Amino acid sequence: MNSHELNDRYSRQERLPEVGIDGQKALSGARVLIVGMGGLGCPAAQYLAAAGVGSLGLMDHDTVNLSNLHRQILFRENDIGQPKAELAKQALQRINSEIEITAIPDWLTDENAVELFESHDLVIDGSDNFRTKYLINDASIMTDTPWIYASIYKFQGQISVFNYQNGPSYRCLFPTTTNRNVSCEEVGVMGPLPGVLGTMQASESIKMILNTGGVLSGKLKLIDLKTHKDQLIEIQRNDAEIKKVKHRGIKIEIFRCSLDSGNTFYLDVRDPFEEPQLDAMKVINIPMSRLDEKQSDIPDDQPVHVICQTGKRSRQAIEQLQTKYGFTNLVNVEGGIQAIMKKNKQETHA
Repeated sequence: MNSHELNDRYSRQERLPEVGIDGQKALSGARVLIVGMGGLGCPAAQYLAAAGVGSLGLMDHDTVNLSNLHRQILFRENDIGQPKAELAKQALQRINSEIEITAIPDWLTDENAVELFESHDLVIDGSDNFRTKYLINDASIMTDTPWIYASIYKFQGQISVFNYQNGPSYRCLFPTTTNRNVSCEEVGVMGPLPGVLGTMQASESIKMILNTGGVLSGKLKLIDLKTHKDQLIEIQRNDAEIKKVKHRGIKIEIFRCSLDSGNTFYLDVRDPFEEPQLDAMKVINIPMSRLDEKQSDIPDDQPVHVICQTGKRSRQAIEQLQTKYGFTNLVNVEGGIQAIMKKNKQETHA
């Protein structure tokens, strides 16, 4: 591609005084890691690829399923069952063949986070669970890497930039986990919502790369697409929380629910990151998306109690396993882990 073609591709943004030719060169030299290629990661990656960000790392361990398609707009029906990271790479290379894109089909862990963050200039949070957000935060402090946070719930979302130019961190706002992950699968989400937040994450990334100012550091923006009410909340840096992370390193936030289960065998169909973690004598974790792949691991010679957060996914899992594989020994845990925790709390205060 010659220089004339390159200028033509980016000409609309190069005309902006804040960008120009030098700014476009800065974008071309930037390295951005996106953790999670779901509803947030897809639109963020699309706009960064189109803007000419030179290197994108796409991290996601999961495969595409049908329920993803209403909001994860890089994927198509014939992608179902295939790995998201590699599919996203292929789709983005069709948008811009001149940038470098790396697919990372893996979990973000305390073992790989520091090395990954050190090889990127900034990180976009496309995750949907507290454990990963705290992991991103701690690794960003350890490596001095800024990150763009976002979270979605039904019609509402929030976004901020953490660890940017001596600004506050996620733990300055939320020192510890709230002990409850609210899954889109459980409560639902309007499809365009993560698109709006993911696009805003791309915008914050570009402003940070260009050093234009106006970055959402020290601010939490709340949006509601149902009411069109927005808020901007100031966040103060808490030096004690940041020093704590630097001293101890990455802390994996895990909340557990212990069951006096005896010989009861549990099949947990939630994703591995979902809280609380289930402590029982006999438990196997197989996420809904991997039931077909792992169904042979499920015992068929004893009752198996199938559990999720609220009992919804567990019912679907039982129907799938009964219809496709003939299981006759599956029992649904009505109300899921949330009902068990509520009961335990009531008994504690009785």
